[in-house]
Amino acid sequence: MDIASLSVMLNQSQVQQQANLSIMKMAMNTAEQNSVNFTKMLEQSVQPHLGSKIDMKL
Repeated sequence: MDIASLSVMLNQSQVQQQANLSIMKMAMNTAEQNSVNFTKMLEQSVQPHLGSKIDMKL
């Protein structure tokens, strides 16, 4: 294997690694945004007057 082809392979490997890292960052940002939105949705759905009392018939 000559130096030129080795250099090309190394550069391709670096580009692939950078692309994988970029995709991983995008996935992490999406997951973080989804968790923030889910938390907001749960906070808005809280109704403190429901479920605080139990009606029982004996």
